[in-house]
Amino acid sequence: MDKKTFLVEIGTEELPSKTLRLLAESFAHNVASELRSRLLSYSVVRWFATPRRLALLVYDLPIVQPDRTVKYRGPALTISFDSHGIPTPVALSWAHRCGITMDQAERLINSKGEWLVYNTRIAGKKTEKLLPEIIYLCLKKIPVLKQMRWGASDFQFVRPIHTIILMLGDVLIPANIFGVNSCNTIRGHRFIGEQNLVINHSDNYLGILSDKGKVEVNYLTRKNIIQEGAKSAAAKINGVVDLDEKLLEEVTSLVEWPVVLIARFEDKFLKIPTDVLIHTMVDHQKYFPVYSYTGKLLPYFIFVSNIVSQNPQLIISGNEKVMRARLADAAFFFKNDCQHPLEDNLPLLQDVVFQQKLGSLRDKTNRVQRLAEWIAIQINSDVSHATRAGLLSKCDLLSQMVFEFSDIKGVMGMHYARLYGEPEEVAVAIMEQYYPRFSGDRLPSSPVSCTLAIAEKMDTLVGILGIGQHPTGEKDPFALRRLALGVLRIMIEKNIPLDLKTLSAEAVKLYGPTISNTNAINEIIIFMIGRLYAWYKERDYSSKTIQAVLVCQPTKPIDIHARINVVANFHTMESAVNLSLAHKRIVNILAHTTELLTHRVRDTLLREKEEKQLAKRINAVSVDLNLFVSQGKYEDALIALISLSADIKHFFNKVLINTTDKEVRVNRLNLLSKLNTLFLKIADFSLLK
Repeated sequence: MDKKTFLVEIGTEELPSKTLRLLAESFAHNVASELRSRLLSYSVVRWFATPRRLALLVYDLPIVQPDRTVKYRGPALTISFDSHGIPTPVALSWAHRCGITMDQAERLINSKGEWLVYNTRIAGKKTEKLLPEIIYLCLKKIPVLKQMRWGASDFQFVRPIHTIILMLGDVLIPANIFGVNSCNTIRGHRFIGEQNLVINHSDNYLGILSDKGKVEVNYLTRKNIIQEGAKSAAAKINGVVDLDEKLLEEVTSLVEWPVVLIARFEDKFLKIPTDVLIHTMVDHQKYFPVYSYTGKLLPYFIFVSNIVSQNPQLIISGNEKVMRARLADAAFFFKNDCQHPLEDNLPLLQDVVFQQKLGSLRDKTNRVQRLAEWIAIQINSDVSHATRAGLLSKCDLLSQMVFEFSDIKGVMGMHYARLYGEPEEVAVAIMEQYYPRFSGDRLPSSPVSCTLAIAEKMDTLVGILGIGQHPTGEKDPFALRRLALGVLRIMIEKNIPLDLKTLSAEAVKLYGPTISNTNAINEIIIFMIGRLYAWYKERDYSSKTIQAVLVCQPTKPIDIHARINVVANFHTMESAVNLSLAHKRIVNILAHTTELLTHRVRDTLLREKEEKQLAKRINAVSVDLNLFVSQGKYEDALIALISLSADIKHFFNKVLINTTDKEVRVNRLNLLSKLNTLFLKIADFSLLK
């Protein structure tokens, strides 16, 4: 079968740099899946992406879809013909839908019976007839949070589309996608290449675009050019470039013809805190910082130009000028902020609104300080340092530096606290109160930092949820989901024995009459447990395992974590099935009883030796199990519970629970209820498969 290379390029306005790779990979994945569903084979699908285009090359694509046999199964023979062998209306209706006569129908016979069947061979379509629809569907499936309309049309895509080319070998495929007709003219580099490029064959696409258009369309090649160029440039000044992967991906997505250059700034700016310099270079200018071999920041930066210049020094000077202006502003702000200690900003916080219904930032500071003090006492952290950090926690928000560079809040608070002699633990806590800032981010490093981070996040959570502003769908303006998960991660991964119920109650109490919702504490716990469920699901814990623990309504995250891990490992034990079935039987029996149970077992009403033995063993195991649970040793608690398996089995085999003697029946139900309580100290094993 004749095979050719298929080219599709979507020429657009500048695509979002932070998601360019995702867009291209999704496009390639969608096309590959759609081709397979149409029985169109290929050797490989390669994706390409620049700021102004998404493109694919599909190699060895057949020019005709293969023929296929389709089987139309009809009604069973028993209802297809009457007693005289005449086709029934059911059979005739099926034949009509298939476009055949009954004489063309065949028989399908297997072990399950006999049916009418019609086998037909469908000729494959020309691939070029299928591709326009395939590309349209695949573009629509690309995950885009915000789409745009352009012109007077109602078409939507991540950015306005200017050109489209669909070419199979040397054949331009006519198509109209998003209101744009397919043509063989595409755009080159905006400044240094030919503006209009004519593609005469899909195999020539890469060469024409590179040689004439001055566009390196291969994303990974551009990334490698930037990596190697940056390393080489840094090595020339005896430095090491910090090639942050996130920044590297973004810069790769910003250029079509990368040219790596190195520039410098004045040594005097090194007096500014390193965090400010890095933030200015990386976040604002998309520059790569350079360090010495000992890890000291050097007065150099590496940047990537999108053009080739006969005089690159002009480009370097221009970037140095921009950097100089940025750093001069930072130096000015830093100098002014250093004129007074952080604490001088406390009265000014009263004039800054935290949230309209929840007061000012000064009010929030007071609550955070008091909550941090309470938490520090609970977890044996340094109370004086925790309360001091809470008092200063928001003061840097009114500094000139943070007003200009808002992303370094907390960081500047740490530097200013150090400058005026605050304890190091306090200074670091001011910075780390915002940790973790995103999924997978690092956690606060010390108990004082953990204390302040929990207090800061819980105050926001309790306040916003307390006034009824719950996140809805994708809308979460106060990032409550992230804050909740941050609190939970700190407690679990730092092994902090706080209880969500008492912590929430304390935080609600600090708001006083501001929060009038009497159910606020329960709503907060439900919200946080919901985030915890999602967190475990992301880590591939089974839903049943998570539910088995959460249904018991524990509210201490480190206990929840320990119990979920124990239950997850429980599946590997030989006794897992029997114990789960036993608990399920107990739960079912208790669920269907109408008797009033007290959990009190009367020894005088124990008749059978098996129930006497089980009651004795429950009493003995309860002592050990309760001790293990109080110490958080859930694995040992589970082992103690498993030791009851044989006694439970003998009890069910020999003892009739629903006896006619009501006192004996109730006593046996109380025995099971007491046993059920032991199970639930770890998990509801009846939910496990």
